Amino acid sequence: MQPRAAALVAAGGFVGAVSRHAVAVALPTAFPWGTLAVNVVGAFLLGMVVYETLHQGRLSVAARTFVATGFLSSFTTYSTFASETVGLTPTLAAANVLANYALGGVAVLLAREVVRWRS
Repeated sequence: MQPRAAALVAAGGFVGAVSRHAVAVALPTAFPWGTLAVNVVGAFLLGMVVYETLHQGRLSVAARTFVATGFLSSFTTYSTFASETVGLTPTLAAANVLANYALGGVAVLLAREVVRWRS
């Protein structure tokens, strides 16, 4: 990896991790609302990056590296989602899994429509 790309990933990762922590602190409940929120928002933002790149080509490689690989990979979290899910009751665990996957998928589709609408 080139030094500039590594710096972009590191900077984006720092901002993403701190942002995720802030959301988790702001939404402390028995149900992992903070993790659900960051995963859905992250899915939407990644959808925007992907579709913006595919349809518009307006995002530079540096912007994609910082946002998608750096920020969003630290902001969203599969490991925390999995860890929190196994600590829930079976009913809440099923709801959490369904919510993360369904809302994440809808968020990506919504991002695609937003990009199409803007173009």
